[in-house]
Amino acid sequence: MTETSPIATAQILRTLHIVTWGCQMNVYDSARMADVLRPLGYRAVDTPDADMVILNTCHIRERASEKLFSELGRLRAVKDARGGAMTIAVAGCVAQAEGAEILARAPYVDVVVGSQAYHRLPALIAEVEAKRRAVVDTDFPAEQKFDHLPAQQASQGPIAFLAIQEGCDKFCTFCVVPYTRGAEQSRPAAAILAEAKRLVAGGAREIALLGQNVNAWHGDGLDGRTWPLARLLAELADIPGLARLRYTTSHPRDMDAALIAAHHDNPKLMPFLHLPVQSGSDAILQAMNRRHGVDLFRRIVADLRAARPDIALSSDFIVGFPGETDADFAATMHLVRETGFALAYSFKYSPRPGTPAAESPDQVSKSLKNSRLQELQAVLREQQHDFNRAQIGRRFDVLFTGPGRHPGQMAGRSPYLQPVIVNTASLVPGTIHPVTIASANPNSLMATLNQEQIAA
Repeated sequence: MTETSPIATAQILRTLHIVTWGCQMNVYDSARMADVLRPLGYRAVDTPDADMVILNTCHIRERASEKLFSELGRLRAVKDARGGAMTIAVAGCVAQAEGAEILARAPYVDVVVGSQAYHRLPALIAEVEAKRRAVVDTDFPAEQKFDHLPAQQASQGPIAFLAIQEGCDKFCTFCVVPYTRGAEQSRPAAAILAEAKRLVAGGAREIALLGQNVNAWHGDGLDGRTWPLARLLAELADIPGLARLRYTTSHPRDMDAALIAAHHDNPKLMPFLHLPVQSGSDAILQAMNRRHGVDLFRRIVADLRAARPDIALSSDFIVGFPGETDADFAATMHLVRETGFALAYSFKYSPRPGTPAAESPDQVSKSLKNSRLQELQAVLREQQHDFNRAQIGRRFDVLFTGPGRHPGQMAGRSPYLQPVIVNTASLVPGTIHPVTIASANPNSLMATLNQEQIAA
């Protein structure tokens, strides 16, 4: 019997359902998996009753494995109802960390593929179809997966995401990313610029650059030299039709002077930066192996605000890290109040298997973590509300992305990533118009469209 190959099956129409958990990088990866599988005849559908289902997993938060196996149990029932005619794949960080365990607990899974190997999906599917057995690929290949991915096909709309960096060399003691995503890798500038131009040609007006430590990007430049992120942003800004640039997620250790200056010099770089600090206590930052102290974070914030006075900041915080005292938590609260954040993400520390912090004997009680998180989140919510309310009466440009939730509305994004709603249905998605903010909700802004118009 002849083995089935991806080429031989390319004309068969198949349905594909992808479930994505976790960070924006996972969202990007899911879109690229769809691109990889498109030549095999797969088209995306919104139902898990599909020929292939991919669970693209995240390993950052607590109970990630339990969430995965719960979803796999539901998929097993769908697969059984289809008489077994379904390929189930587990991808992403949980797949990378627990490949063998997944097949042991869920033998009806057909493919387990890690974060760095999903470009091999066509070959893995062919192997499953030919040999009628499950396959696991969680290797870290020597070559970058980006070198083997096809050009992006799916339109992302006016706002697009572009991965430029992957992996992490920081080894924070609470984090699994270095183990699931591997060492830091930077894509060459030529490949990034080519992909950005394709995205703009497909309708993107704003591009957000992605990476686990995106500001650690140092890639091969067009001139044969190694470029820093600021230089890449300058080159991207020259692409005709591209109106806005962002980058996420950053590490304080990699916020160099040139990148800070870019927030002043590059008019297409939006005045909003996500810069995780995690804690306001130097003792906890040291225990986390963050490799920076609170004073460095303060200096970066001061320099950013000097370079771009209207810049707004978001951040990440972990409470209840092993050994965190009342004084440590008070230091975090002080830093939050002192800095002021437009947005922030806060979490209770949860031990991740295989990380140094999980083995610490100084675990904080669940009740204390809960109370600290509630106290922190109350302040962060109020800061977000204050920031939104401070926009009332301001005039700025909004990139409109599509209809609002209610008839007769259009929705867009402010320079600070806030959802902005106007009561008109006549705007074209992908166009930029000036508005005046009329009112503020906790998570969005209502605006009126100004009479003068910015050229689309």
